[in-house]
Amino acid sequence: MKALICGVGGQDGAYLARDLLAKGYEVIGTSRDALTTRFDNLAKLEILPRIKTVSMAVHDFHSVFSIIRGCAPDEIYNLSGQSSVGLSFEQPVEAIESIAIATLNLLEAIRFDGRKIRFYNAGSGECFGNAVEGAASEATPFKPRSPYAVAKVAAHNLVENYRDSYGIFACSGILFNHESPLRPERFVTQKIVQAAARISRGSKESLHLGNLRVSRDWGWTPDYVDAMWRMLQQDEATDFVIATGRTESLEYFAKSVFSFFDLEWLEHVVSDDRLLRPSDIYIGKANPEKARSHLGWQATKDIDGVIEAMCEDAARLARVDRLG
Repeated sequence: MKALICGVGGQDGAYLARDLLAKGYEVIGTSRDALTTRFDNLAKLEILPRIKTVSMAVHDFHSVFSIIRGCAPDEIYNLSGQSSVGLSFEQPVEAIESIAIATLNLLEAIRFDGRKIRFYNAGSGECFGNAVEGAASEATPFKPRSPYAVAKVAAHNLVENYRDSYGIFACSGILFNHESPLRPERFVTQKIVQAAARISRGSKESLHLGNLRVSRDWGWTPDYVDAMWRMLQQDEATDFVIATGRTESLEYFAKSVFSFFDLEWLEHVVSDDRLLRPSDIYIGKANPEKARSHLGWQATKDIDGVIEAMCEDAARLARVDRLG
């Protein structure tokens, strides 16, 4: 089997590549410029030499089509595009182009190619907006509250349309927040972990956060990439909500991280109104029952396990730095 991972250098792409290699796949990964990209996450997982990397401009149909035609993959995983909700308010055009237009180009390229390629699209729990009527399932209407979420809704609808119209095996994983040590520090979870780790080593900094009352369902990325693969092994393509089923506040996350490092979080965290978004999701709740019953999938780590794993990794790297 041959898999093409669009956005292989990101958190999800790196863990998925590792899993697919372990299953015996040939893995090809794309980035905008494969010659200059460092692929640090692939190097951290010690799999970079085993992956063929190619340049592909997802907003350019001809680039997408030529790569798909040349690589002839059995499966395509669309994990590329802008990944930050906050950044999408500053760069909304980039959000639409890198998510919605990219998905359209990939689907069109698969249609023109004509082979039975299976296509996974990275959806998002952000599409649901606030969980005012309980936990979101696959039947819950979308109410996006950011340019990022608007783009993800458009991509989701395109996947459904191409599946229904052209018989393409295409599905979306509606993934809620998922974290790992590979998360960049611009994401709030890693921002908290790294700040707490530095403070535990003597840093006098304060950690500035936005709305501490927002609540999310946080899961473990290696679990979620397993769900992606399972979705493409089904007899029929359909969409799935992927989540832990447990929702906690950002305050809970911060408090737990600082507790791991034996710190009192209130002494180091500052609520900063400048970090508030123009609109936000105040509570995200998910119902992953369909994934449990149809895919045989369930999360192995909830928020507590995610926090422990990320903090242990930060502490380990700090020990390595001291010894090095």
